[in-house]
Formats: sequence, C-alpha cells, structure tokens
Amino acid sequence: MKHTLSGVILAASLGFGLVQLDVSIVNVALVTFARELHASTSSVAWIVDAYAIAFACMLLAGGALGDRIGAKRTFLAGFAIFGVASLGCALAPTLGFLIVMRVVQGIGACALVPCSLALIAHAARDDGNQRARAVGLWTAAGSVALAIGPIVGGALLATAGWRAIFLINLPICAVAMWLTERMADETEPRASRFDPLGQALAVLTLVSATAGVIEAGSLGFGAAIVRAALATTVLSATAFVLVEARLAEPMVPLGFFRKATFSAAVGVGFAVNGSLYGALFMLSIYLQRVRGYPPLDVGLAFIPFAVALGIANVIAGPLVGKRGPRVPMIAGLALAFAGFAMLFVCGAGTPYLAILPAFLVIPSGLGIAVPAMTSALLGTIPRARSGIASGVLNTVRQAAGALGVATAAASITRWGVVAGVHFLTVLWLAAIACAIGVAIAGIARVSPAVA
Repeated sequence: MKHTLSGVILAASLGFGLVQLDVSIVNVALVTFARELHASTSSVAWIVDAYAIAFACMLLAGGALGDRIGAKRTFLAGFAIFGVASLGCALAPTLGFLIVMRVVQGIGACALVPCSLALIAHAARDDGNQRARAVGLWTAAGSVALAIGPIVGGALLATAGWRAIFLINLPICAVAMWLTERMADETEPRASRFDPLGQALAVLTLVSATAGVIEAGSLGFGAAIVRAALATTVLSATAFVLVEARLAEPMVPLGFFRKATFSAAVGVGFAVNGSLYGALFMLSIYLQRVRGYPPLDVGLAFIPFAVALGIANVIAGPLVGKRGPRVPMIAGLALAFAGFAMLFVCGAGTPYLAILPAFLVIPSGLGIAVPAMTSALLGTIPRARSGIASGVLNTVRQAAGALGVATAAASITRWGVVAGVHFLTVLWLAAIACAIGVAIAGIARVSPAVA
C-alpha cells in the first residue's frame, strides 16, 4: 500500500489550507482593491463572494466527481485549476477580470475540499480514533490558514503589492500535487450520474440570495430588483428540493438528512461559517477604515486569532475521539457566542487591547466545534460516500460564509463601518448564529461517539 496516513493528512491539509487561505487573504486587501481598481465596497465584496459562491455551488459536483472517477484524480485536477486561476488573478487588468478568475479559483477549490476529506477517510479506513485525529489536523490546517490570511496578505501588500497575494498559491499547488502523487492511494470509483438541473438550481439559489442581500445595502429591501432576487431564491431553493427528491441519483442525497447526527453537523456548519466570515470581513474593514491600521498591522492584529484557532483544532481531535462530537460542538459554539458578545464594545475609539480577549475566545470556541462537527458527519456516512457527504457539508458552510460577507457588505454600504447599532448588527447576527448552533447540537441526538 503506497499511502501513509501522515503523508495523506499533509497533502489533504495543504489542499484545504490553500482554499481557506484564499477566503481570507483578500480581506486585508479590500481597501487597496477599492482604491486601485476604482471600486465601491459592494463591488469589492464580489471579490470575496465570487470565489465563495463558485466554491459553494460546485462543491457537490466536486464531491460527486471524486466519488465517480476517484478522489485522487479529482484532487490533482483541482490543484491544477486553482493554480492557473491564481496566476490569472495576479495578472488581472480590471476588477471584472479579477472577479472572473476568482470564480475559476472557486471551481478548482470545489474539487480540493471534498476530495481531501475523502482521501483522509480512505487512508484512515474504519478507525474512528485515527479519523478524528486526522480530521482535527486537517481542520487545524484550514482554520489556521483562514486566520493567517490577513497576516500573510498584509505582509505581501506591504512588500510586494496585491498581486503577490495570488502568486503565493503557485508553489503551494506544486508541492501539494507532488505529495499527493507520492503519498495517496486512489479511492475506489463509484458509478454516479451528473445532475445538471440540480446544479443549475443550486447556482441560481445562491447567486440570487447573495446578490439580493448585497444590493439591499445600497437600494434597500424595498427595491424591485432586491425583491425579485429574494423571490428567485425562494422559488429556486424550493424547486431544488423537489427535483432532488425525485431523482434516483441526486446531487444532494436527501436521505442523509434523516440521520440526526448528519443534519446537526450541517446545521452547526452553517452557524460557524455564517458567523465567522461576515465578522472577519467587517473587522478587517473596521481596523483599516476606522482605526486607521495599515494592511500589515491588520494582519498582525489577527495573530492571536490564528494561534488560538490552531491550538484549539489540535486539542479538539483527541477530545472528540474520547468524548464524541456532541459536547465539543455545544461547548465550542457557546464559547464563540461569548466571544462575539465581547465585541459589542467596538466603537470608533476602542483600543485593540479591549477587543483582544474576543480574538482569543472566538477562535478557541470555533476551533473546538469544527473538528467535532466534521468527525460527526463522516462517522454517519459509508466511506464510499464520504466525498459527496463532505461536499454537502462544505456547500452549506460556504453558502453561509457568502451570505455572511454579503450581509456585512450591505451593512457597510448602507450605514458605514461604525454607526452604533448598525455596526453591531453583524456581530449580533454572528452571536445569534452560534446560539442557534448550540441549540441544534443540544436538541439533535448526535451520536455520543465517533463511528
């Protein structure tokens, strides 16, 4: 057998880390993008959301493709697409071209995340403790990459300009592809059909929802185009469920949701990303526009966030292996709720030391909850379906992240970065999302041990 579990974890973690890095590395450059590409806040929000939407919309296809032709082949193809798109982003002459290349990046990313989990599940076999440890390390890599994105972005902006934040992806792709080829075994292909109607309805649902929320920031919810977008969201989402329920080979196997643990894990995933992505977007803008931090200082401000997140992820793996996923999910989300509540002190003159405790508590809580959530989900699904199952989870998470960023961008466009209760709305929503996640994990009959 060619693979070693540690080698597979490293390759898979590089894939997930790369995807997460490109979620947050652009946040610190948003003000620079707006200035150099002559764009508004709502326009530069699409640099974040074009990536997140393409990623979310195509994740299910990526997971299904990995199940059909093999996770290793799909994983390698994802790196190739991501690398080419990153080069395109670095060379982008206009905002429109940059947004298009971010869409292509998202398409590459959709192959990396579900297939990285499928490779881990395959390498760990049916050993629940090994899988929990591997998922903890995989999650730590992604979470730390998400948290250090502003740090890396700030350093590159200060020394090499905004194009460098995309060029850094190229050597990561090359190393990860080499590791994958050497360390990973191919998974057993499983026959499946492509679901073009379901895919189209998923894209329409998320694009219309995100566009409706973003445009509401400048036009208001009473505008005809905003109402049309939100109505389209409801209709297309309803049609999506009806279509999937009638297919023998649906893109989203609705039967998965009959498992309480699976449904709870997906609900917690929505809460985590919905709270985190919007808050990171808002806080990056806040530190630059209100507190006057240069990009490098914004990155340095997030160092405690990154460190706490990484430590929590590493601790979570063994904890989940011993205690099961339910208690860590509840405890982690409750801790994150408390951290978001600490940020309610933010104002135009709030010193960094006053928000530092929140920058430690929030990532500690989420860092415990996410590995528990992921291990719980993988433990309920046969190993042969791990690609599509992780695709479902991460589709929901990225959709929530896109909506979180859209909400933050709409708030900034309509009311400015700091304007009393309006600024706190994003933080309130983040805290409420965590509270809902606690309720979901508490009420659902989540398995007491990882399968």
